[in-house]
Amino acid sequence: MVLFASMDAVSKHLAAGLPVIEILWVRYVFFFLFGMALALRLEGWSAFKTNAPILQITRGLALVTEIGLFTYAFRYLKLVDAHVMAAMTPLMVMALAVPMLGEKVGIRRWLAVSVGFLGVLVILRPGMAAIAPIQIVPLVAAACFALYLVLTRMAARHDSIGTSTLYTGIVGFVVLSFVAPLDWQAPTPQQWGFLLLASLLGIGAHVSVIKALSLSEASALQPFNYTMLVWATLIGFLVFDDLPDHFTVIGAGIIVISGLYAWHRERTRSTP
Repeated sequence: MVLFASMDAVSKHLAAGLPVIEILWVRYVFFFLFGMALALRLEGWSAFKTNAPILQITRGLALVTEIGLFTYAFRYLKLVDAHVMAAMTPLMVMALAVPMLGEKVGIRRWLAVSVGFLGVLVILRPGMAAIAPIQIVPLVAAACFALYLVLTRMAARHDSIGTSTLYTGIVGFVVLSFVAPLDWQAPTPQQWGFLLLASLLGIGAHVSVIKALSLSEASALQPFNYTMLVWATLIGFLVFDDLPDHFTVIGAGIIVISGLYAWHRERTRSTP
């Protein structure tokens, strides 16, 4: 989570001077190479064969859209303000899992989802202040990421981890390779350094997540996602001198408590 928050801080810095598509393309070049290396190490060339091509393409499009929207939001919003909306992702995953995966969710967990969205309303303050469209962008990005996670669960029924990782990189790289030249701005040597740093931080973060998932259950690791808010707040203050307002703090608290309660209920129900 520290690496992810640091990567986002670098992306926010870059977004002030470079087109978002260009930043994403460079990051996806490295992510594609990383995904290929991982897939070939785990499974060899058979990793290129997928039993669900449409599903894998849709997953890749959902992820590249999410990353693009968040990077765009970082240009105009405080780091922590964007990450507060990202904290809704676990609750969105739970809601999407019902129609898409056929999972059953009890009334208490549905209540947690409702309370979480109440936290979003506290942050947006409809009626008290005009809602800027940019405030909605990270919420849409969180929905895209939730969709990506649910589709990843579905893909696991058809393909291996290596294949899914490989196609995630391929789809984003191919799509961005078509559009990046349309809005390309030659980076300065310093910007190239920051682009490289953002890419390496992203790879390090993904390696950490993969390693963590190999050592523990995903449900046990979920609460650590909320530490992202702490790191985003700290890094945002140290680097950009940004701090959240009291409405954001209250809304974030509501969202985090709702998510942790839903996680607790899920763990309770799955315990023999």
